Amino acid sequence: MARFLYVLLAILLFGVLIAIHEFGHFFTAKLLGVKVNEFAIGMGPVLWQSKKRTGEPWENEGTLYSLRAFPIGGYCAMEGEDEDTGDPRAFSRQAAWKKIIILCAGSFMNFVLGLVIAVVLFLGISQARVPVITEFADGFQFEGPDGLVVGDRIVEVDGHGIWLYADVQNYLSRNDGNGVDLVIERNGERLIRKNFPMGRYDYEFEGGKYRGFGLIFGQVKELSLPERIGQGFAQTFDFVRLVWISLSDLVTGRVAVSEISGVIGVVDVVSEVGAGSESAVLGVQNVFYFMALIAVNLAVMNMLPIPALDGGRIFFVLLNGVIYMVSRRRIPEKYEGYVHAGAFVALLALMAVVALHDVWNIFA
Repeated sequence: MARFLYVLLAILLFGVLIAIHEFGHFFTAKLLGVKVNEFAIGMGPVLWQSKKRTGEPWENEGTLYSLRAFPIGGYCAMEGEDEDTGDPRAFSRQAAWKKIIILCAGSFMNFVLGLVIAVVLFLGISQARVPVITEFADGFQFEGPDGLVVGDRIVEVDGHGIWLYADVQNYLSRNDGNGVDLVIERNGERLIRKNFPMGRYDYEFEGGKYRGFGLIFGQVKELSLPERIGQGFAQTFDFVRLVWISLSDLVTGRVAVSEISGVIGVVDVVSEVGAGSESAVLGVQNVFYFMALIAVNLAVMNMLPIPALDGGRIFFVLLNGVIYMVSRRRIPEKYEGYVHAGAFVALLALMAVVALHDVWNIFA
């Protein structure tokens, strides 16, 4: 029963992520005088519709507001998104800067949502471990002035700044066996350890055996209110960095395409983590942590210059600007529409394949 409730919570939060993305497009479109034909919360059959004006100065006549049955998203249907309809308020007739602002607004709202969730979660944390070495596991081979000593603070691992304690483990774990480049802080001085052999070895610690890096970080710091907020910001930008690293791993083949999860797989993992938490409060916190990560993921991924995504549309806006400066011509809107439509079909096909793979993994 608990697992089912967390599944419902995860689905509802996914809907919120999509709805707030579309609200970003909606709000900026209204603000910049673009006609919005319909703004919908949810998908599927209509539960409620209205064309009543709000009286706001940015309100445009004729917008249909609707609430739909399934809380799994929403959409913002602007006039002339893919072709010139002749309406001066159509999206296609707007200046390039207006188009870019409207297209960026959805991802911006997702990023802000992820940031807000992360900050709220960290407001409830009074202490945090810091990346300062307090001791070594028995048998650690690289202790010494030319290696590491107690009191060293890990500042960078392979060029990645250590903003949170968890970053140490995350980036050391990416060691490919050829050593890592460390930047440490010792007595106020920064030292560099190139190709440091920081691999996983078998160690003994507190009477038990474990396989790891042999570094013990036992220092805990009391966090002030500004520091808690700062940790929330650091976590959010850590999410951005994680998305880019994941994309890089996918392109270079470090991560197989078969390891990609879609909405079904993510909902399954989130619900499993929530249901497996020690308490309901901790379960909800863990679910919201994943939602913050997914919100930032959506913000970054949607800005990629891929047709059908907002980033792809921005690319065409910029490309049209360059072509117009050179030849006083633009790419015909119908051809751009064909590109976006074809890419959209390809994305749907990919999502279907990933969804089937997720279902197979769940039942297998």
